[in-house]
Amino acid sequence: MFEELEKYKSLEFFARHVMEGFISGLHKSPFHGFSVEFSEHRQYNPGESTKNIDWKLYGRSDKLFVKRFEEETNLRCQLVIDHSRSMLFPLEGHNNYKKPNKLTFSIYAAALLSEMMLRQRDAFGLTLVGNGIDLQTDVRSSKAHQHYVLGLLEQELAQPIDTRTEHPSSTHIAEALHLTAERLKQRSLVVVFTDAFTSVEESRALLDALRHLRHCKHEVVVFHTMSFGKELDFAFENKPTEFIDLESGKSLKVQPFEVIDKYQEQMSKLVAEFKHHAIQYQADYVAIDIDAGFEPILVPYLLKRKKTRV
Repeated sequence: MFEELEKYKSLEFFARHVMEGFISGLHKSPFHGFSVEFSEHRQYNPGESTKNIDWKLYGRSDKLFVKRFEEETNLRCQLVIDHSRSMLFPLEGHNNYKKPNKLTFSIYAAALLSEMMLRQRDAFGLTLVGNGIDLQTDVRSSKAHQHYVLGLLEQELAQPIDTRTEHPSSTHIAEALHLTAERLKQRSLVVVFTDAFTSVEESRALLDALRHLRHCKHEVVVFHTMSFGKELDFAFENKPTEFIDLESGKSLKVQPFEVIDKYQEQMSKLVAEFKHHAIQYQADYVAIDIDAGFEPILVPYLLKRKKTRV
């Protein structure tokens, strides 16, 4: 999929094109019930008025559906993107359509989710988190609002790496999620994109923030965004390599094969613990490989939406 992205200079055009392909694919997949009908239509109930039946859809599907109106939809969603420096890994993937870094992937995924929400007449807002809440929009469900949100995301993509905050001591994503939990006055779905690369103390604080969101009756989906090959498998060439911590700026020169076993053991443990506690706090946890395409983003959202209207 990423090979095609270079054609789509606009996030809006990209989101619309990929969503059309995804919806078409659902007709042929085990997720057939999630096709476009689930968002813009509902099944006709015998005895109700026939004036809103979509006869064109009946001709294609041989099933009766009525058009769903905006007041029938009550999902509110806040898209939260961690845009701290660790999300810039790998650096060469920033705004690279073919091999994105974690931030680029999260931005495109959020654009795609906004298109899905717009089609379902769901309200959505955007939060960017670095050293606290750097940006937070209102939650709305209009085309104009989507255009505004996508414009903000395109600005984020266009920001040069060297102009970003230099090596913050922490991401403060936990504090930002605590504030988000308090600011969302209506029960909402909070979708979080983060690599969760923090210290042990900050990891506990992040998990506590997820628990706070659930305590406030919000639904939570955490997309744990990583490069599986490099960050989990440590797939680097066997030659002396300098590794630089994007958050602190500290560097370390090592021979990858000398540390790979210990590294993999520690990373597996950290990811497993984060997943365990996120699920324990009743958040939906999804590990995301930035090289695997967007379906792992869309399907969990559809499953969550089908189970729960918030």
